[in-house]
Amino acid sequence: MPGHAHLPSPHRRTRLRAVVAAFAALLLPIGIVVGLAAPAHAAASATATFVKTSDWGTGFQGAWTIKNTGATSIDSWTVEWDFPATTTVGSYWDALVSNSGTHFTGKNREYNGTIAPGASVTFGFVAAGDGSPSGCKVNGGGCDGSSPGDEPPGAPGTPTASSVTANSVALKWTAATSGKGIKNYDVYRSGAKVATVAKLAYTDSGLSAGTEYTYTVVARDTADRTGPASAPLTVRTTGGGGGDPQPGGDYARVGYFVQWGIYGRGYTVKSLDATGAAAKLTHLNYAFSNIDPVNLTCLNGVTKATTPGPQDPNQGDGAGDSWADYEKGFGAGESVDGVGDTWDQKLAGNYNQLRKLKAKYPKLKINLSIGGWTYSKYFSDVAKTDASRQKFVKSCVDMYIKGDLPVSNGRGGPGTAAGIFDGFDIDWEWPGSDGHAGNHVSKDDKVNNLLLFAEFRKQLDALSRTTGKKYLLTAFTPADPAKIDAGWDITTKDGTPSVFDYMDFANVQGYDFHGSGSDNSWEPNRTGHQGNLYADAKDPYSTKFSVDKTVQTYLDAGVDPRKVVVGLAFYGRGWQQVADGGAHGVWQSAGGAAPGQFPEESGTRGYDNLLASVPNLTVYHDEASVATYGYTGDGGQWWTFDDAWSIGKKTAWLKGKKLGGVMIWEMSGDSGTLMNAVDSGLR
Repeated sequence: MPGHAHLPSPHRRTRLRAVVAAFAALLLPIGIVVGLAAPAHAAASATATFVKTSDWGTGFQGAWTIKNTGATSIDSWTVEWDFPATTTVGSYWDALVSNSGTHFTGKNREYNGTIAPGASVTFGFVAAGDGSPSGCKVNGGGCDGSSPGDEPPGAPGTPTASSVTANSVALKWTAATSGKGIKNYDVYRSGAKVATVAKLAYTDSGLSAGTEYTYTVVARDTADRTGPASAPLTVRTTGGGGGDPQPGGDYARVGYFVQWGIYGRGYTVKSLDATGAAAKLTHLNYAFSNIDPVNLTCLNGVTKATTPGPQDPNQGDGAGDSWADYEKGFGAGESVDGVGDTWDQKLAGNYNQLRKLKAKYPKLKINLSIGGWTYSKYFSDVAKTDASRQKFVKSCVDMYIKGDLPVSNGRGGPGTAAGIFDGFDIDWEWPGSDGHAGNHVSKDDKVNNLLLFAEFRKQLDALSRTTGKKYLLTAFTPADPAKIDAGWDITTKDGTPSVFDYMDFANVQGYDFHGSGSDNSWEPNRTGHQGNLYADAKDPYSTKFSVDKTVQTYLDAGVDPRKVVVGLAFYGRGWQQVADGGAHGVWQSAGGAAPGQFPEESGTRGYDNLLASVPNLTVYHDEASVATYGYTGDGGQWWTFDDAWSIGKKTAWLKGKKLGGVMIWEMSGDSGTLMNAVDSGLR
């Protein structure tokens, strides 16, 4: 049975570089001058100014003018600047223009490198987009003529905790850079300055036991100027009976954010904030990290798309998208805090936006989800032996908890992602049974899956003893009883270990009970509810799926109800050419997957897109099975999905069962209606 990651083919994107035709030069000049003071290492003898000489909305013609303001000749010049990701350079003249991502460089030609005192030269280009340059440098200095020592100090390294007790935290950090030299450092605890020190270390004492504190460090130079704060470190003091919020007193609201949502869906981390979802979530799972097929470690630092064939056994081999994860520069308008990325920062992309989201919502826990439908092929291999498990888990902890991202296109490096992720969500689809074509499966998967969870818990707890922070471990677990039996030791009442001994809670599949499959490889010829709460007496399939039955399987095995978090679908599954059958298309014959939100995703649409894009859709509610569906009429399309009505029914039911809360696959499908229903239902 396909899991939730079966929906999209992840990591598909197209990056276009537009070249604008020369007719742009015929448009009226508008003479917009952008003054650019930059925090750059200045050469005192030159300035650079930028002008948009023509602008036609979707593009413009621009020119840089470099002026020698010194008393001696300049022999060569280089101008650097950043454009938003939506702006690219096509043709250019009187300079050699190149770029690395959103960072652009213009260098003199052989005939215009020399500039006499008081003289100037100009070069130009045609660009697609409407962005303006920022971060300008000329010959390594500020474009306003500022000198190298005029800039304030940089940010210190992310602080680390060398020791954590019930009432103290020992901090250390790496030095900041400064042209004038560093005088001292201000240490901030949860936004308040607690110390000024000359050394690269400080011990904060007098703290409360079992309490979470966040630290940043700011450098001060010998001119008494301060620079930007370091990345934050959050630690919890020992003792006090405290712990990170879990589904206990409050219900968990767990949402999956898909890495590839920033492309065709246009759903960024900022969207979580703008729609109000971030304020309503307790946990966010970032999907997905792949497994290196050669080294059998967590994989990142690559930008490689999956292949287009859903049945390709090697579809996900070596695939990943570090560009989306931590390389892409987000402009101010796309950024959670309204501050755009710069070309020289070590962390950008979705990860940097997640860091900003955590700063705004400090109680939100963010897990890195490993695997998914397309990336589960090598789980059996990494779980096979004690050595392979230790190696794999260590690689994941180093990469995502300690933050040691592989360097790629100038981004990443040791510690760059530290403090973003609070733990892991394991999404092995499926141990001991079939999943994506080509997945490696072993008869020992069930035992090895248990041992893999034990190893994650062991290494995360060892790290906790250093940082004082509790790290989370969750999993996406199946609805199909056959898949549970084949790969998941969930029994807690027989005196033997269970995966639930090691995980904080499970995100139990509450959807994808039926569907056509994007390539009609699943159930293309008959409709069916994908997430009905109760069994439907008219269900013709041999396995009668329902949320109630699925959850009862876990409870009967002795699983703590508070560790059962029930999945909801923020998307629909659909068929076309569906007969009415006197039942508005329910369980009726069909002619394959309905057109999807994207060509490669036939049979699936996000909730908002479904209601907006399928004409003549009448929505029905099955009160007996608690299932929502929509039908366009005899021979038309039939869709199964969750809406505010079904979410209200399900949340009332799970509260009666004293379950842990809800999980959502995935957030981009909804602009607020469904999340508001979740929030209201769990109050």
